[in-house]
Amino acid sequence: MSSEKDNEVDLDSIPLFDYLKKAIPVEELRDFSSSRRIGSIDFVKGIAIVFIMLAHTAGAWFIPSWRFLYGLLFSFLDILGPSLFVFLSALSVVFSIRRRKTSTSEKVIRNRIFSRGLMIMVIAVIFNLISIEFTIPGYSFPATLWGWNILMFIGASQIFSYYALKFSKVTRAIIGLVIIFTSDAIRQFLFQGKETNPLIWVLHYIITSPSPMTPFLPWISICFISSIFGEYLYEAMIGGTKKDYRKLFRTFFYWGIFLVLIGIFLGRNSYIPGTDFIAATDITIGTLPLSEYPHLMLFDDTNWPTYIHNITYPGMWEFLIRGRAPNMIYNLGAALLLIAVCFYIVDIKRKMNIFISMMNYYGKVSLSLFLLHFVFITLFLNSLDFITYVFVVFGYLGFWGFVMYIWNEFYNGVGSPEWIIVQVGRIGQKTGKTVKKEILVIEEEIKETVQKIKKDRKEDSKN
Repeated sequence: MSSEKDNEVDLDSIPLFDYLKKAIPVEELRDFSSSRRIGSIDFVKGIAIVFIMLAHTAGAWFIPSWRFLYGLLFSFLDILGPSLFVFLSALSVVFSIRRRKTSTSEKVIRNRIFSRGLMIMVIAVIFNLISIEFTIPGYSFPATLWGWNILMFIGASQIFSYYALKFSKVTRAIIGLVIIFTSDAIRQFLFQGKETNPLIWVLHYIITSPSPMTPFLPWISICFISSIFGEYLYEAMIGGTKKDYRKLFRTFFYWGIFLVLIGIFLGRNSYIPGTDFIAATDITIGTLPLSEYPHLMLFDDTNWPTYIHNITYPGMWEFLIRGRAPNMIYNLGAALLLIAVCFYIVDIKRKMNIFISMMNYYGKVSLSLFLLHFVFITLFLNSLDFITYVFVVFGYLGFWGFVMYIWNEFYNGVGSPEWIIVQVGRIGQKTGKTVKKEILVIEEEIKETVQKIKKDRKEDSKN
């Protein structure tokens, strides 16, 4: 088998368009952000994307009398959604860098990660143009280009994780915790000052954005925290022994429990949607602006009055409100716990069945599934009760899985989001090598020019 260095020489000799015409192996499409030897990562990623699809379809398809179930389950199971997905995405950067570190130049690694991250952000911009335009009032083009949706943050996290790895584990932990515990105050300051100060408005627009589903603060902390555990995971993968795997399981499991408990303790106060920040105490319930924390919409869904459900909840615990500091800690702990349990089942106990295989496949094509599942989401708007929804949504999940299987196995995935990102990564890899060669050529030309000038001066001085 040829080494990556040999492959680099071959790529340099191929013209760009001929290079891109070469078919991408299906396995490369499946593994473009995979750890390859840690099966539980794809399994957990599959669980995350399936839950995201279930949450989005439930929010769109449930009739009003069942919306309380959507709000209640989504509130407590959001740990399976974007935070878990971003955590796993940041882990993939660790694998991508460490796996190629010994055989590929730093510039090629950087170009590959940056090109993929930027491509995901470009897709996110297109997604924003549609979603913000139709769902968030007060913004028009070109302001609708920018918004911290899950795709935008996954793309950004690829780049930030690359730089996070340049710090030591202790430094990353400190930076991550500082970001988490200062984010609430910073976002409150930006929100309250944006109407009177243009500079603060710009900062608020960049950091929070019109669509703050996964805003820069405190979500950027995931890049620093997850990269620490990503290195532990990579080291266990390289070791490959049962002892290494069991040690990793204990590390993830115990830290997961610790962070979950800390998040619940710090986030035990309750909040309701409001127009400004009002602090909560053990006695009173505070308010948070809905525009800053759109996840609070679930509070109204949970309290939706129906003949089935007549319980009224006074507020939403802070550790369940996406974007708050306790929620970030709670979600990080829950991600570690879920990965630990799945790692134990899939990689230590070597369990394999149809469900695990299906989740593994869904994890490998998760980006495509995230984008495609919106295509027919308007088919059953506000028209399904719980029983009907269960049958329809399982058919919906199966349909998109079948589409992706046909697309990848029979048409090589051409045109899919994974295909596009792999192609962009290949361009970035080739461009990195090409730039290096061009720099060497320029350096040689400069040397020749300097030598020629010196020679001319010597001849002039003789004359």
